[in-house]
Amino acid sequence: MLGTEVVLVDEVPFPSQITTTKPLSLLGHGITDIEIHFLQIKFTAIGVYLDPEVVSHLQQWKTKKANELAEDDDFFDALISAPVEKFLRVVVIKEIKGSQYGVQLESAVRDRLAADDKYEEEEEEALEKIVEFFQSKYFKKDSTITFHFPATSATAEISFHTEGKEDSKIKVENANVVENIKKWYLGGTRGVSPSTISSLANTLSAELTK
Repeated sequence: MLGTEVVLVDEVPFPSQITTTKPLSLLGHGITDIEIHFLQIKFTAIGVYLDPEVVSHLQQWKTKKANELAEDDDFFDALISAPVEKFLRVVVIKEIKGSQYGVQLESAVRDRLAADDKYEEEEEEALEKIVEFFQSKYFKKDSTITFHFPATSATAEISFHTEGKEDSKIKVENANVVENIKKWYLGGTRGVSPSTISSLANTLSAELTK
């Protein structure tokens, strides 16, 4: 974390670069929130770290403006399937039970899989494990959930960090579930965080015109 610039996302600090197997750049950020009676309730801040190489896989969108990219789900599908490393850092703003987050993730992924006729026993089991992983956690403010998606294998490592506790990790090896976790956060107009999608579209359209 030291020595890198920091970007504030709704007062939550995100390093502009992190190193997994290689340096990844913060190419998009945003929040998840809802509005109730004109009150905005913010749940999490999100940072999307990608291998800058990703741009070479998106060349066919070179001429598009940021606002066009934000509306283009094919663009985000190409981003999701590009064979580069991806890392999501999600920081809790409003504390909730881990089980609530687990159920949100499960239902979002299950609905997408069911719509594509890909929700079978293996997917159900993989999702149950994720729900179980989050069941015992409490998401205090500033707790961090990270998702690490390697470049070549269709797996994900989810880890949870909260003050005063050991970090805990789970590996997800069901390719359909992994793909739809990516889609939950990165899936264009169907993504959980419009602000993150629009931020990615802005950064990537600027990178593509270079």
